[in-house]
Amino acid sequence: MKTSQLNIDMQLTIGRIRKNWGLYILLLPAAVLLLLFSYKPMYGVLIAFKDYSPALGIMESPWAGFKYFEKYFNSYQFSITIKNTLIISLYSIATFPIPIMLALMINQMRVNRFKQVFQTVTYMPHFISTVVMVGLILILFSPGNGLLGNIYRLFGAEAPNLMGSTQWFSSVYVWTDVWQHTGWDSIIYIAALSAVDPSLYEAAKVDGASRWQRIRYIDIPMLMPTAITLLILRIGGLLGVGFEKVYLMQNNLNISSSEVIATYVYKIGLLSSQYSFSSAINLFNTIINFILLILVNQAAKKYSENSLW
Repeated sequence: MKTSQLNIDMQLTIGRIRKNWGLYILLLPAAVLLLLFSYKPMYGVLIAFKDYSPALGIMESPWAGFKYFEKYFNSYQFSITIKNTLIISLYSIATFPIPIMLALMINQMRVNRFKQVFQTVTYMPHFISTVVMVGLILILFSPGNGLLGNIYRLFGAEAPNLMGSTQWFSSVYVWTDVWQHTGWDSIIYIAALSAVDPSLYEAAKVDGASRWQRIRYIDIPMLMPTAITLLILRIGGLLGVGFEKVYLMQNNLNISSSEVIATYVYKIGLLSSQYSFSSAINLFNTIINFILLILVNQAAKKYSENSLW
């Protein structure tokens, strides 16, 4: 019985492939690139379990087991990098509703010309490169000749050195990120709101619903599936704080609060040539993110109707 059902399913699959062969040909280049550049290099994780030597290669290098994982867990940098990564990640997740609020605000604008200009202005900072963005941050927050320093001098006060402060590093990182990417992140929510049936708004108006009630009972429920999906993906990358911006903002004064897993892996792997050690740290980071993604997805599936799978 199972064999006959399997044959039927196989014939149906072959029939669908023959019917849509043109679409599968279009998909083929992307599938080949994915296999070559995403799946094939995965055998490189073996470096984390070996005393890797470039002269010997991955397969010929001697096995080290969990030596480098234990080395990281017992190092003084373990607690520092985990703590700093979690602080910045959780801080960033706390700002997750901001693009949603911006999308709701833009959706309520009735003058189309102003709405288009406002939306363009808000997402333009997204296209500023990370290097230029950090350069702007350093100039604006410079206690000497920066905008912050000049404002403080107007009141006869001395500006704080925010870029050299361990206390303010995460706030500067997160809120400059909010300014740069909120407009861009709101686009997907604006697209979701554009799919709302106008008859729902008309019916709500007839029933006497205020603007805030329409937002609460129509707009927000329409955004929830998209928001939950993006939140799952965000939490799934909890320990994946971006490398470039943190590394460029680092200095000797704020290093104790700015050393995250990504920057530590870079320094250990490329600057110190400890390839096995850096691979073990990176693999640990990836495994934790994967576990978080599974757990959060299961929780979303249990308590709501939205999940990734």
